[in-house]
Amino acid sequence: MTLLPEAVARTLFGNSPTLLEQTVAAIAAAVLVAAIPLTCAAIVIWAKRKVTAAFTDRIAPNRLGPGGTLIIVADAVRLLGKELIVPDEADRPAYDLGPVLVVFSAIVGFAVVPMGSIAGITVQLADPEVGLAYVFAVASLATLGLTMCGYASANKYSLLGGLRAVAQNIAYEIPLIVTGLSVVIFAGSLRMGEIVAAQQATLFELGGLSIPSWYAIVNPFAFALFLTANLAEVGRNPFDVPEAPTELVAGYQTEYSSVYFVLVYMGEFVHVFLGGAIVATVFLGGPAGPVLPGFVWFLGKLWAVFLFTQWARSALPRVRIDQLIEIGWKGLLVCSFANLFVTASIVGLLAA
Repeated sequence: MTLLPEAVARTLFGNSPTLLEQTVAAIAAAVLVAAIPLTCAAIVIWAKRKVTAAFTDRIAPNRLGPGGTLIIVADAVRLLGKELIVPDEADRPAYDLGPVLVVFSAIVGFAVVPMGSIAGITVQLADPEVGLAYVFAVASLATLGLTMCGYASANKYSLLGGLRAVAQNIAYEIPLIVTGLSVVIFAGSLRMGEIVAAQQATLFELGGLSIPSWYAIVNPFAFALFLTANLAEVGRNPFDVPEAPTELVAGYQTEYSSVYFVLVYMGEFVHVFLGGAIVATVFLGGPAGPVLPGFVWFLGKLWAVFLFTQWARSALPRVRIDQLIEIGWKGLLVCSFANLFVTASIVGLLAA
């Protein structure tokens, strides 16, 4: 398969592009890949209201456009048209950089995610040997952005929200990575493409139906752990205490308005889809699926994880900060290491 940057370079400049032309093609390919999560994040403005309304028996947007879809445009105009108000005592460099870092950390994570093939071209910017480690590393940069937002706002509620984001990230990032390592033991590689390829075989036949060897089926306990830790990692209910309205007004984003608020808000949703992309790649076979093109399957799995987060938002009450930390350190951390030990033992016995 041909990766997207190489395909763009050949399309634009022929079979022997220069270094400059390769650079231009890589930038163009990066823009195409970045447009996927950004488009999903824009659609979420409408979709999350419709889904949440369905869960809670309420009326969702239905006036602006077909089914209320033009609420996306209305919200964009409304938010971007507002005045950008900066607190007098704000630490301006950190205040400006924080929202940008939140969005940036989520978008660059998609660089190594295999999204399927279109006409023999793999929608993926790169497939390095440390792909899974890279995704975890860049995704964790969002916590730095949220901390900068909280500290720089000169607001005690914002500061507490930023500190809670750090505490939450430390408590749940470790179980997330350790659970991911159990998949690496199965696949024998950190490369995202190889992790997907390792899930292509048929696990067993059931009534004439082929059951794929997705790691969610091979190890459902690890899948449940990863989904739970991912909810906390992307800050969705019941783990959204860094921005809890009942306690912190809006946490780290209390003092943000206009375009900066849009960046923070968009960054949250892009991170939800990055978390969904990791779940789909590591546990659900990535773009694998029958009949439909792989790219369609990948988007379907991406949105399935989003629907799960919306179900959690509507069905599960927010936990207290002390409960959140206790669940992470005393629950998920212990379970993730136990899962890693059992997985390594089983794989070792099978290899012997």
